[in-house]
Amino acid sequence: MDFLSVISSNEVLEVFSFVVNLIFIFVVFIFAVKFLGKSALAQLTPYDFGAIIFLSYLAFEAIKIDGIVQALIGMIVVTCVHLIISKLSLYNWINQFIIGNPTILIKHSEVIYNNLRKNKYSLAELLSNLRASGYPDIQDIEYAILEPNGEISILPKKELVPVTPKDLHINVEYKGLPIAVVIEGKIQKKNLKLINKNDEWLKKELAANGYQQIKHIIYASVRGTDHSLTVNTIENNKL
Repeated sequence: MDFLSVISSNEVLEVFSFVVNLIFIFVVFIFAVKFLGKSALAQLTPYDFGAIIFLSYLAFEAIKIDGIVQALIGMIVVTCVHLIISKLSLYNWINQFIIGNPTILIKHSEVIYNNLRKNKYSLAELLSNLRASGYPDIQDIEYAILEPNGEISILPKKELVPVTPKDLHINVEYKGLPIAVVIEGKIQKKNLKLINKNDEWLKKELAANGYQQIKHIIYASVRGTDHSLTVNTIENNKL
């Protein structure tokens, strides 16, 4: 009995050590990736990609998994730690340490170089993102903000904001959301229920528009307002 109790104690100690090491490595890995900067999360350069891959490899190599039991325990522990961190991120006092705060990179058409350096975000990356967003000229930008997830939010100058029908005092009729009712020849019954229709109604509407073979229809949608049909089919399907 003493021998069995020693084995049991050793196994418990081994599992405890495994869990502690796993939590420690996981948390350190998160902070290491966060330390790489926001740009590493959104726009992976070759060195960003390489750093994350190597960090992952080193983190995984540091933990030896002995059998399926430890693998299952590890999955449960990582899931629990992830949920705990997600919950903690809901509190403002700790959110800035876990997720971070948005950073202004351009203010009134002027680049704030100190903020670029603090976030390890190069001017070349910033200019690339601005061009990709349709703003090649910094003079057109009122604010450019680096979000915690690495994305760039761009606020153009007021005179460059696209004009909307509301600005022109034009009333635009709401057309409704197109609901997919046929995809690759298959009737989407759940979507039909959203507009309070059924298979028979759809077949009648398709037949009335000259579509007899549903299996030849690639895509068909119905607008929720007037129930108008839009149909895309294989060539020569329409009778």
